[in-house]
Amino acid sequence: MAQPPIIDWTGKKKINLALQGGGAHGAFTWGVLDAILEDGRLDVEGVTGTSAGAMNAVVFAQGYLDGGREGARAALKTFWTRVSDKGAIGPVQRKLFDSFFKPFGFDGSPAYWWADFVTHYASPYDYNPLDINPLRDLLTDSIDFTKVRACEEIKIFIGATNVQTGKVAIFKREELTADHIMASACLPTIYKAVEIEGVPYWDGGYSGNPPLFPLFYETATPDVLIVQINPVERDETPRTMRDIQNRLNEVTFNGALLRELRAVEFVQRLYDQGKLPHDEYVRPFIHRIDGADPLKRFSAASKLDASWTSLTAIRDIGRKAGHAWLKANYDSIGMCDTMDLRAAFG
Repeated sequence: MAQPPIIDWTGKKKINLALQGGGAHGAFTWGVLDAILEDGRLDVEGVTGTSAGAMNAVVFAQGYLDGGREGARAALKTFWTRVSDKGAIGPVQRKLFDSFFKPFGFDGSPAYWWADFVTHYASPYDYNPLDINPLRDLLTDSIDFTKVRACEEIKIFIGATNVQTGKVAIFKREELTADHIMASACLPTIYKAVEIEGVPYWDGGYSGNPPLFPLFYETATPDVLIVQINPVERDETPRTMRDIQNRLNEVTFNGALLRELRAVEFVQRLYDQGKLPHDEYVRPFIHRIDGADPLKRFSAASKLDASWTSLTAIRDIGRKAGHAWLKANYDSIGMCDTMDLRAAFG
């Protein structure tokens, strides 16, 4: 027997969001969020995010506090515009490179190849001793964390990896600062570990991309919509070093999510078989908007491409996917899964 969907006082269904990281491909999530906000039929109780997903989460919350749905849409657009203006994604962060090496294309630019070489064969403690990171300035300039912490309408959970323990660390909305987001987005081949209260952190993708469990423990909404940007499957065997490294990153950054989904599916089976008392447990419903297939035409290098042309093309793919998912699955929210969990990890 299906539990009734969670509906707030406005008559809208409620949902939780789980936002993956993926560099500039996080613009896909921007597009999905824009579609959900534009549609207007869903209210968000909680958001969990890692790396670019963490950035989308806090920008979403700040904009929502300032101006509701339209405020959130405007804030996301402003943030990603600034990402493009500053070129603040990845190691190739100077507009000079974009213009000077334009004839080569992003993948073939000497700037990209140089950055790719350095980040694979040297430590950021050696080649970037001052820890210069335009992303930190972007976050400080773009996000008012006082407002984010004050946005009580939305629960936020940001994932990072504790370097010392290897475990996922969850930072909650009430404590968030720019450092917490930087920790969630800290790729250790590019930046020094981000230290918070003496503890070093790396990108949350290594331990939870994104972590789901805070949504089950700390929200009342059973529906979780995962916005996934890293492909789980690829048909071809990678043969070049760049392709091999990219596939290793995809496998690593999906590993923790797949383990959590396996656990969720196990709990669902226990619930459906009556082995968990229905008056004590709520059955989670899992949904996914999968950006992996539509983003396959973008190379791995495009995760570092902050050009406005690339970002808006990826955003538009996300908007299309968001609207399509809502059209096909809105009625199922609160009633059943729309993601086949066994197929995801089987």
